[in-house]
Amino acid sequence: MSFIDGQAGVLEYRGYPIEDLSAHSTFEEVAWLLLYGELPSSAELEAFEADLARLRVPSPTLVKMVQAFPVTGHPMQALQASLAALGMVSPKVDLRDAASKDEAARRVIAVTPVLVALFERVRAGKEYVAPRADLSTAANFLWCLDGEEPAEIASKTLDCALILHAEHTMNASTFACRVVASTENDPYTSCSGAVGALFGPLHGGANERVLNQLSTIDGVDAVEGWYEAKAESKSKVMGFGHRVYKTKDPRAKNLQVLAVKLFDELGSTPKYDVALKLEEVVTAKLGGRGIYPNVDFFSGLVYEKLGLNTDVFTPIFAMARVAGYCAHWLEQHEDNKLFRPAQIYVGQRERSYAPMSER
Repeated sequence: MSFIDGQAGVLEYRGYPIEDLSAHSTFEEVAWLLLYGELPSSAELEAFEADLARLRVPSPTLVKMVQAFPVTGHPMQALQASLAALGMVSPKVDLRDAASKDEAARRVIAVTPVLVALFERVRAGKEYVAPRADLSTAANFLWCLDGEEPAEIASKTLDCALILHAEHTMNASTFACRVVASTENDPYTSCSGAVGALFGPLHGGANERVLNQLSTIDGVDAVEGWYEAKAESKSKVMGFGHRVYKTKDPRAKNLQVLAVKLFDELGSTPKYDVALKLEEVVTAKLGGRGIYPNVDFFSGLVYEKLGLNTDVFTPIFAMARVAGYCAHWLEQHEDNKLFRPAQIYVGQRERSYAPMSER
């Protein structure tokens, strides 16, 4: 699905540079590309968007189920449960039928943002807002969240963020998706399993921790001293460095361009100013060691500016990544083999059983 060269800072989806896709495409185009391997024609994209609009409306039963979730639950737990429940109210998937698989994958991509927004409404004690057929995936999410038509810059920025998070090779959650898929499971259960992996603090929650970190820095003038204290104690600075990239994350570059426009149009914030200074300081100190900002450093700032709660950042990651998950799910079923890793037993062998009275 994607190619990464961490040394050169390259990320491609199906051979297309992420810079070109985020600058010129929409999330819907990119979802098609991931699912089918080619960019869509105008007619294909129009039909795909219409199909997503048709599939985007969740059943009343599913809406009631989400409305019954405990408001104290985490949005990622709600999403994992919602995706599993989506499979309960959707037609059974026939893995031998291409059209059945196609529709199921599209339904996951279409409904996931609505489910995330719905649980946010539930937590706020507000009524469900139904999606609109005339809005994009990104704009619909913001509409379902607030019941207000989003500003163009807000929709465009979120759309770009969805593109940048849609796919990233065989990461932990994508691997989880393919393991579940290999048992001949549908995309609802497979994506639910993937979301469970993404919820782990070592995977999907980094942007949330970046914001929490920025909140501890007392203004721009305090950045250098804060960093020096971190360096002295050998503490991790969230939002910098990546397991794969040894240069600036190409996704961070593209999101930063839109972030600048977003903050210019809607106004800066103290955290954003602190973040820019922190990038300057850390890059000067650690850039020579291949440590630069990653996409999580900017995505949390963008989401907060859009008025989103901090604990919904990872579900937004998920509503983008389901496009990649579903593409991997389809590929897994092209020539499926059950994932069944071997293990090496290192415990004791051939032990004698002792009855309870002798233990």
